[in-house]
Amino acid sequence: MEVGNSFGLVDTYLPQHIIAIRLVLASIFGAIIGFEREAHSAGAGLRTHILISVAATLFTILAFEIFHTIGPQGDTRADPIRAVEAVTAGIAFLGAGAIFRSGGGIQGLTTGAGMWLAGAVGVATALGHYYVAGGAALLAVMVMASLRFFAHQVVRRTAPETARKEP
Repeated sequence: MEVGNSFGLVDTYLPQHIIAIRLVLASIFGAIIGFEREAHSAGAGLRTHILISVAATLFTILAFEIFHTIGPQGDTRADPIRAVEAVTAGIAFLGAGAIFRSGGGIQGLTTGAGMWLAGAVGVATALGHYYVAGGAALLAVMVMASLRFFAHQVVRRTAPETARKEP
């Protein structure tokens, strides 16, 4: 297998245009999730979710490119799942950083979960599961928007006065 060409470009297992499409779709799906967070002034919004989704996509594509380039050789086994696990751990670390205690409550849980989901959407996009990735992004926004309304309108109205947060 030829590894390069006269322009110094590396031949890839996936066609270059498919890689580009997956990266663009990952940015769109990340934007869908990030837009909801941005609209509600969350710390990690549009740009953060796009970058997480694109980064997860890129790391996953690279892991599978490496797998298909070197393949299992001798005692060494190329395992792209390890890279996906590393991406997941890295995103979980970022998401945990978005969570903090404030007074008697915890803030940032939804943002952290959204960041984690943006990473999963990126991995799904990298693997070519566009409908799954897009559907998960849309479902996330629907859940966040509808449950935000429910939490603000229903749950907080029925909560005892002592449990309510000061404005």
